[in-house]
Amino acid sequence: MKSIATLAREYLIAAIQQTASDIHFTPFTDHTNIHFRIHGKRIFHASLPLPLYQKLLAYFKFISGMDIGEMKRPQNGTIKHRLQDQTFDLRLSTLPLTESESLAIRVLSPMDQTPLDQLFLFPSQIKRIEGWVQHTSGMILFTGPTGSGKTTTLYALLQALMQRKSFQAITLEDPIEKNLNHIIQVQVNERAGVTYDAGLKAALRHDPDLLMVGEIRDQATAQFAFRAALSGHLVISTIHAKDAFGTIRRLKEMEIPQADLEQTLIAIASQQLIPLNTSGLLPKRAAILELLDGSLLQQAAKDHPPYNHTRFHSFSDLRRKAYALGFISTDEVLHTS
Repeated sequence: MKSIATLAREYLIAAIQQTASDIHFTPFTDHTNIHFRIHGKRIFHASLPLPLYQKLLAYFKFISGMDIGEMKRPQNGTIKHRLQDQTFDLRLSTLPLTESESLAIRVLSPMDQTPLDQLFLFPSQIKRIEGWVQHTSGMILFTGPTGSGKTTTLYALLQALMQRKSFQAITLEDPIEKNLNHIIQVQVNERAGVTYDAGLKAALRHDPDLLMVGEIRDQATAQFAFRAALSGHLVISTIHAKDAFGTIRRLKEMEIPQADLEQTLIAIASQQLIPLNTSGLLPKRAAILELLDGSLLQQAAKDHPPYNHTRFHSFSDLRRKAYALGFISTDEVLHTS
């Protein structure tokens, strides 16, 4: 019979080989289902008896630094998993259930450190973003669903900036997903009182040229981030929204005044990852972006949708262009996220 360590390793290897971004362990009365998140789709992988899952869960909690005996509160942990000549960072999270705990593992590939110019399908979109970060103050937002590559984009953008000029750059993250050279990274820790709001206040005392807020999750963080941008700092962050125009609605729901939106927002980039046609064994993905800036952004802040303007390219437009250039299949043209 396989050891628990061997079983755990086999699941991790299978997920990595299938380029999964997440592994979900969902326990039921007598069994546990395992799903992989591959290119945004949740795909069934295997099922195992509940007693075996409990042992596997305890093993994962132990090697990731969690408290094995704690089953009533959510916990987080990290693991470094080496496969051949690559090291993958794994973020583990448990969620208490009535009789057990579910487990989710985020797989962060070494390729998540891909340079900025290799992340996006269309080079012209990179040029637009590089123009945005020439500002010395204001807010740049990257939006999209979980797993769409927002944080990867922020990291690549920061690294590109640091290579070009000397910045005092500070990040606030929960958790820190990658260690970056020459950048001050602050780990948000709610239990220790280091909230995004408290971290932002402390970071501003360090005279930053650029602030990266890992995610705007609530009204308090949104309002403080906008105040930081209004006070003369360049702030980049992420927020969950379906598309670029929908981001404006999210911000207004967080009670950001329209005047602040108009004065502070430099641009919004809403991001989707699409699988590319490839002759290799492993599928590859690239990002496409809905970009809102300039006059279209100002109009969007006043609740005027950008969809009828020729300067704005929606996800549907971008998918049709990608298909015409031979990058994606017919199924991907029809896909909506």
